[in-house]
Amino acid sequence: MNTPIAPSELPSTLAGLRASGYESRSIRDEIRRNLEDRLAAGIPLTSSVLGYEDTVLPQLETALLAGHDIILLGERGQAKTRIIRSLVELLDEWLPIVAGSDVRDDPYDPISAFALDLVGEKGEETPVRWIHRSQRFAEKLASPDTSMADLIGEVDPIKVAGGLFLDDPKALSYGLVPKSNRGIFAINELPDLSERIQVGLLNVLEERDVQIRGHLVRLELDVLVVATANPEDYTNRGRLITPLKDRFGSQIRTHYPAEVTTEIEIMHQEAHLPPSPVPIKVPWFIDDIVARVSHVARRSHVISQTSGVSVRLSIANYETVIANALRRTLRTHDAVVVPRVSDLSAMVQSTQGKIEFDTMDDSDADQVIAALVSLAIRQCFSDVLLEEAPEIVEAFNSEAIVHTGDDLPDADYLAVLAAMPALEAPVERIAGPGASDGEKAAAVEFVLEGLYLTKRLAKDASGARALYRSRNR
Repeated sequence: MNTPIAPSELPSTLAGLRASGYESRSIRDEIRRNLEDRLAAGIPLTSSVLGYEDTVLPQLETALLAGHDIILLGERGQAKTRIIRSLVELLDEWLPIVAGSDVRDDPYDPISAFALDLVGEKGEETPVRWIHRSQRFAEKLASPDTSMADLIGEVDPIKVAGGLFLDDPKALSYGLVPKSNRGIFAINELPDLSERIQVGLLNVLEERDVQIRGHLVRLELDVLVVATANPEDYTNRGRLITPLKDRFGSQIRTHYPAEVTTEIEIMHQEAHLPPSPVPIKVPWFIDDIVARVSHVARRSHVISQTSGVSVRLSIANYETVIANALRRTLRTHDAVVVPRVSDLSAMVQSTQGKIEFDTMDDSDADQVIAALVSLAIRQCFSDVLLEEAPEIVEAFNSEAIVHTGDDLPDADYLAVLAAMPALEAPVERIAGPGASDGEKAAAVEFVLEGLYLTKRLAKDASGARALYRSRNR
């Protein structure tokens, strides 16, 4: 995000700041008051996270109103990081700091040696700089090699070489936590920190100060700490020390979308569709199947549920299916890009890296993914009332066969419709009024695959190509 330039009319000195009537307040009070204004105005905490309106977001609002440090517990792909980043919108747009300060010193109440000396020297003429709220957020991905210097700080050898003594507070180089003073500090995958570093965070969360090695330095920080963790690491493996757990005021459990419709909304919101020279139209049943694959995977006993099945799986699969349909359309020169059931086979490449198996070898991944897709199609098809099924099956009993594939043009499917009148009514109903040729072709494939998965037709398949025939032959 591009940080806008502070308006020139904002005070540039401590005297001007006092004259403006500016009142300093703590980060928690700032967030609390701005959240109160949002709630009173009926504005949601965040509009970019779907499916948490009645669960996670109310808990988060309560924690912020209480002024708590927060830890979000959840498997991967549950929007934990996005939620944390959205908290920046609860900060005041502009914040005055002592110009040149590494720790965003409050001009009214400086805490660093640099700012204390500057205010002592300049007095009311102390220069003030305004920073945008987008600059008041720091984020760190925890890892075993994260050091105390990264988070808290260290003696800067360059400053010492310049003539400062080792015990001079000005010889210190601050880490991310002090630099987050008067802002939000987020740490992802908290249990991955080594125990020694976790101990170093205890003072930050309780006493609100930092200690750097043997230096007699005390920085009374004003920082909101928000962390994320996987429940498996947080609760079962003992990788987070108990005293650090105790320091967080609120623990909030995130979750995957409870409804397929919510997953579809997230797919539509997050997917980056490929540029296309022709229109892209995704049938409702393709939306449903792609989203449902993730829901089926989250209940599968062969997939590791401790690792989770990320919402990113649905997004990546959605993008892959559309891209595969676009690849076909560019070759067949059809008028509209419309994904079909045969395009779903392309999801293997976007699924393999996003799921982990509990009880089987990764070499069987293709078969497992195909089974997940088939189950999702069957569940989606079960919601369709297909009164014409007996007539369609009877048409196949008269030695009719139908070839389908992700490389066939729409015209081939229209020819099937012309030769098999029993398909016309269900295809029109599923594709909807005014459907394009591509949508009708997709509906034909959906009906045929649904009849096969409900054991009313037989199918000979090879990759994305298939031949549908009567079960009696």
